Amino acid sequence: MTVSNFPLNSVTAHKQYSEMADMPSAGNAKVVDAYPTRLAQAPKTLTQPRRDEVVKGRQLSGPLTQAQLDAFERNGYLFIPNVISGEELTALREEMNALMSNDAYRDQDFSVTEPESHEIRSLFAVHKLSKRLGALASDERLAGAARQIIGDDPYVHQSRINYKPGFAGKGFNWHSDFETWHAEDGMPQMHAVSASLILTDNHEFNGPLMLIPGSHLEFVPCLGETPEDNHKSSLKAQEVGVPSPEALTQLVDKYGIDAPKGKAGGLLLFDCNTLHASNANLSPDPRSNVFFVFNRPDNRCGEPFAAPKQRPSFLAHGPDEQWQPTA
Repeated sequence: MTVSNFPLNSVTAHKQYSEMADMPSAGNAKVVDAYPTRLAQAPKTLTQPRRDEVVKGRQLSGPLTQAQLDAFERNGYLFIPNVISGEELTALREEMNALMSNDAYRDQDFSVTEPESHEIRSLFAVHKLSKRLGALASDERLAGAARQIIGDDPYVHQSRINYKPGFAGKGFNWHSDFETWHAEDGMPQMHAVSASLILTDNHEFNGPLMLIPGSHLEFVPCLGETPEDNHKSSLKAQEVGVPSPEALTQLVDKYGIDAPKGKAGGLLLFDCNTLHASNANLSPDPRSNVFFVFNRPDNRCGEPFAAPKQRPSFLAHGPDEQWQPTA
C-alpha cells in the first residue's frame, strides 16, 4: 500500500460554530481575545471554561465513526491503531530517516537539535520538504478525520517530524499547543487538531506522549511576558506558556493522565487545547512520529495575542502560503 495522492474531497461544510467564532478572522483587531494568557499577575481562577465546541463536523464526510467522535469529544484525544502498515510504513520511515539525516537541514531555522547534542530533534514544514509527506497531509485518513472534528476542509498550520533517540531523547514540559499558537501565532479560537502518526513503537519506556484527558475543556492562562524570539529556546525546552504546578495538580486530580501506546503505524488525534507532555527516553528504542496540525481556514492566524511579533512561517503556515526553505 502507498500513501494516497488524491486531494481533499470538496465539501460544502454546514458549520456549527460557537458564537465567538462565527466571523472569519482577517485580523485580530476585530476579534475578541477569548483566551487571555501570558498574564502579569495570577488570574482569579486557575482555569477558564472552553468557549468553542470540540467536534464541529459530525455531518461531514470522513473516516471517523460517531463513536470515535464521541470519544474524541469526551477525552480530547483519540488513538487509532494500525492506520498504516507494511510497505507504506517502511517507506515513511525511510523518508523520515532521509530528512533527519540531511546535513543541509541541520543548521537551518526550521530544524531543532537536542539541547546537549547536534542531533536533529524536530524538523518543521516537512509537508513542504517532502512530496511523500505532502501527500500524507492530504490523505483522507488524516485530513478527513480533521475535517470531521474542526468542521471544514482543513489546511496545515504546522507540520514536523519529532525524533527522540534512545537514551538521549529529552522530555518536554506540560503545555497546551493552543496557548502557544494563540499567544505567539495569533490563532483566534480552538478550531485546530493535531494528527500524530507514530513511526516507531511507543511504549512506557521510550517517552510516549502523556495527555490529561478532559483538559481540552478548560483553558489554563499562563503567567509571564513572552520574550523576543521565544521560539528559539522554547522549541528546545519550553519555559514560558506552561501551566502552573497548581493548575496541573488540579487538572490531574480531576482527570488523571493517559499515555496512549502502541505499535508503529497508529494515529493519535488530539485537540489543540489538550494538555500534554513527555518524559525522556530512557530506553534504547527511538521514538519518532510525523505530526500535522490541521486548522480551519476561517481560524487563520493574525496578530499574536501575547507576543511582540508572529513566529516564523515554518512554525505557522497560512492557508495559501508557499513556503520554501532558505538556502
